[in-house]
Amino acid sequence: MSPPNTAPLPSTAVIGAGSWGTALAALLASKLPQVTLWCLEAEVAAGINQRHQNPLYVPEFTLPANLIASTDLLQSAAGHELLILVVPTQFTRRILQQIQPVIGPDSRFVYASKGVEVETLTLISDMHRDIFGPERMGQACFLSGPSFAREVLQQLPTAVAIAGSDPATVRAMQHLFHTSTFRTYGSDDVVGVELGGAMKNVIALASGISDGLGFGNGARAALLTRGLAEIIRLGTRLGANAETFSGLSGMGDLLLTATSTLSRNYTVGWRLGQGESLATIQAGSREVAEGVKTTLGVRRLASQLAIEMPITQAVYEILYEERNPRSVVKELMERDLKSE
Repeated sequence: MSPPNTAPLPSTAVIGAGSWGTALAALLASKLPQVTLWCLEAEVAAGINQRHQNPLYVPEFTLPANLIASTDLLQSAAGHELLILVVPTQFTRRILQQIQPVIGPDSRFVYASKGVEVETLTLISDMHRDIFGPERMGQACFLSGPSFAREVLQQLPTAVAIAGSDPATVRAMQHLFHTSTFRTYGSDDVVGVELGGAMKNVIALASGISDGLGFGNGARAALLTRGLAEIIRLGTRLGANAETFSGLSGMGDLLLTATSTLSRNYTVGWRLGQGESLATIQAGSREVAEGVKTTLGVRRLASQLAIEMPITQAVYEILYEERNPRSVVKELMERDLKSE
């Protein structure tokens, strides 16, 4: 058993007040004197500060009184020793560029978003390196694993992985996030933990599509199995450890996200399988299903690296070419036979 962490508690800001950002902020507020939460919407900030509720994302939960919300991004980020970034991947670089001038040289970061930046085909760790420099990579950790915001807010048992290149920083973040209902496992495989968290959203879309079409449990099991093979194929090519994908941020997160109606990505896929258009689904949703953009980025990355990823390609065709899901699945099943 690791020894208790005796380091001083860091002043902490969470950037991003969607359901997951709010859940992590509430978790940390249960252990820290105060947590600052940056909100894009003034309505969210007012609800948290006046009624201790996030009215747009998780209105059914009462939040800790020591969770303080603000709509001023620079003021929220400035002066904090720890920043938790929980904004959609496609906006992460822009947010980091904005706050970089007010971040102290010793500040540490935990990134809890999952995806691939479409324009650059990079992971969030690459964005951190680009903006803060390679010498500060040890100050960054990446949190991923099978977790739903509402279950964390309900204090239901949850386990996640926290990856980073500096063992001391990883241990410190493990201790900081750990509670009697939120268990943290350390990892040094940053790419594996990040990519597992990003790619499972693509496979979750496929799983939802399959269920929406009524294809049954066997089809879903096959999709998850072959989807995991695609994740490993891409991950190991990018330098990840194949064993990482058997863990919480790989198989664990995939099983959760690709089988539950609480998953935004699974639900988007299910509605696509039911015949709704992506535009209609997105128009009625306040939160981002990261898998939609991740599919575009991963498909481009696979093409660039000449890696065969047929499930990702199928999801891409349904999302971006508006092909009939049933026809795409038929073609997927009729591909040339091969060894497993």
